Amino acid sequence: MTKLLLVEDHEELWDFLSRRLRKRGFEVVLAFDGAKALEQVAAQAPDLVLLDMDLPVMDGWSVARALRGRGDATPIIALTAHAMSGDKDKAIAAGCDDYHAKPVDFARLLAQVDEVLLRREDG
Repeated sequence: MTKLLLVEDHEELWDFLSRRLRKRGFEVVLAFDGAKALEQVAAQAPDLVLLDMDLPVMDGWSVARALRGRGDATPIIALTAHAMSGDKDKAIAAGCDDYHAKPVDFARLLAQVDEVLLRREDG
């Protein structure tokens, strides 16, 4: 079973996403702040991280840079309300593999998850 780490601090969104992802057959691990996200990546070895970029304790930009800085290649999809020109490039530059602007389009997010995981398998 594919394990996803969902890093989101808004209860309504993590509840909605985690329930729908589990229904699609994913194992979902949760973290509610950036520091806990780093701990969960180390402890849980997820196949992919869905990372909110506006988090307490440590923001998603810093989490992505920290993961890449320690050599962690776990795929990351940024989830963010930042939908301005250049925000996708900023997320990619921070170490994310893809970018999904909120509000979440669940069908599109699933397609992105599948695509990122396939790229990982293809190496």
